[in-house]
Amino acid sequence: MSAALLVLLLLWVPGLVFGAALRLRGWTLAAAAPALTYGLVATGGLLLGKLGFSWTLPTFGAWALVASVVLFAVTTLVQRRWPARVEDDEPRVSRRGHLVVGAGVAIGLAVGAVTFLRGISSLNRLAQDWDAPHHGNLVRWLAEHHTSLVSSAGAIGNQAENAHYFYPATYHQLLALLLDQFGITLPQLLNSGALSTVLVWPVGIAAMGLAWKLPARVVAPAAAVSTWFSPFPYDSLWRGPLWPYVAGIALLPAVLALVTYLIRPRGITGPVALAVSTAALVGLQPSLAFILAGLLGVIFLCCLLRLVPIDWKRAWPTLLAVAVLGAVGAAPLILPSLGSATGVAAMVWPSEATPAGAFGQMLTFSGVVDFPQWWIGLPALFGIVVMARRRIMVWMVGVWLAFGGLYAVTVSLESPIIQRLTGYFYNDHWRLAVMLPLPGAIAFGVAVVAFGTWVVDRYRDRVPALGRTPWAPVAASLVLFLLIGLVSGAYIGRNSKRLAVNYQNGPTVSDGELAAYRWLSEHVEPGERVMNDVFDGSGWLYAVAEVEPVEWTFYGTPEGTPSHYLVEHLNDLGTDPEVRADLNELKVRYVLVGRGFVRKDNRIADGFVGLDRTPGFTEVFRNSDSVVYEIEGQENVVDGAAAAAGR
Repeated sequence: MSAALLVLLLLWVPGLVFGAALRLRGWTLAAAAPALTYGLVATGGLLLGKLGFSWTLPTFGAWALVASVVLFAVTTLVQRRWPARVEDDEPRVSRRGHLVVGAGVAIGLAVGAVTFLRGISSLNRLAQDWDAPHHGNLVRWLAEHHTSLVSSAGAIGNQAENAHYFYPATYHQLLALLLDQFGITLPQLLNSGALSTVLVWPVGIAAMGLAWKLPARVVAPAAAVSTWFSPFPYDSLWRGPLWPYVAGIALLPAVLALVTYLIRPRGITGPVALAVSTAALVGLQPSLAFILAGLLGVIFLCCLLRLVPIDWKRAWPTLLAVAVLGAVGAAPLILPSLGSATGVAAMVWPSEATPAGAFGQMLTFSGVVDFPQWWIGLPALFGIVVMARRRIMVWMVGVWLAFGGLYAVTVSLESPIIQRLTGYFYNDHWRLAVMLPLPGAIAFGVAVVAFGTWVVDRYRDRVPALGRTPWAPVAASLVLFLLIGLVSGAYIGRNSKRLAVNYQNGPTVSDGELAAYRWLSEHVEPGERVMNDVFDGSGWLYAVAEVEPVEWTFYGTPEGTPSHYLVEHLNDLGTDPEVRADLNELKVRYVLVGRGFVRKDNRIADGFVGLDRTPGFTEVFRNSDSVVYEIEGQENVVDGAAAAAGR
């Protein structure tokens, strides 16, 4: 668990220092720290990379420290020149209230950690789904090359010739700082990063609730239940896994807490913190900019309708400042993604629910499931009704209607209009389902407290003692919460089982295949690459063993390339001269064949069929899950290529 602790420290400490320099305090500082750290990584990675600095832990630490010192000096000067006005009537949370909130956060953290660790079984386990090896390869590439510039990493996307390769890399840049440091291996690093995302969420929910003036007795159950929902964070950790996207979603509650610094301005703290956080979101996944825009749009509309109190005369300079700073911070990060926007929007996922079923999933905050999460979904739905009727954080009701409705139509209908609306999210309803627990957690907290208050009011006359103690509503709320927790088991079993689907010993990559990767790492010479099948998981070879494969991703290489030709014709070595020429060009000496595939309907590539019976391929390693062949005549492929180049 030392790896997890180090990742948590790296995620929180730079942001805590930077946030304190910005005059953030309390729960908002604690929750915003990861967002600010990612923001420092996003902006610092771009700046330091362009200036030619190596991307290392000391370099990033120096950048974070310098940025914090500069911001502290600026905020101090601004505060002296234009003292921030603070509302005199702003309610203060008592020490007892903080303890209550802390207890709720502790429950949420515990449930999240237990669920995640039980689901993956070990920090050394590799995720088995489609995106995982690409994330691992990018982390390895940035760490090995000591660079924060993703444009240099075209090879891992099977685009070695692309000098302008783009992939949102803030998440990978952060993890790259710790890879192979302090004894941390890649699987431990990737899983610790995912665990940190789970733990960010309840802290953010607590900070957001308090920042929007919800009572501590409401915030505590909201934070506690925040890690019980399936759609976030668990479904996007086993499916994909969508690690950078999930990390960005986990930051949203903290960002929404910072929005109160715009509605109730306090100098430059709000604009700067929000600008840096926006850079974090865009750096993690550009589509998060549209989610943030939707959230801010709902809040702004509620301000116009006077559902959220705001003094426009005081707020407009702050709103203008954050718009300018946010654009300046996000533009350099989001512009490179525009080149791939067409391909992203062209993705189409089939519907997985009827319109009635989708509406039911929205009402129960459950996402794509066989059985809804009734025990937390129905109380949350009741809480939404209470919030709407009593105008409690009413903009969150709007968030549920907007994003919940968009999810419902996306999961159940297919049309050009829906595809256009959800194009920035790969037209993927799973990426929209992650927004259900945000209003769901807050609504659950409201429902629990509303129930406790109703019970006391209902039976006050029959039980006079209820009217004599202010703790009676709290006790009734606690009883309901404990009852729900008892009968639902906090959904730990259900969610850990969902996670475990793609955290097994195979089929994509198994312990046996990892053994083959380690063998290759000991025998492959510098400059050599290993020929591999597209779908058998061997794209992990570089991330795990620092050996470059020919095929880096499950998408494969385009037709007409030497690597694609080899995938189709490798077993024609003795009859097709082009096979030998392509092997020499790609500097291939070994061939790796794995047993399992990333999808059940995948089959071994045509060029890999019957290699054990093909002259020219000598078996040099075998176990139950993999086999490695050495190709005759390729023993000096690197030296031969160098000699040819010298001529």
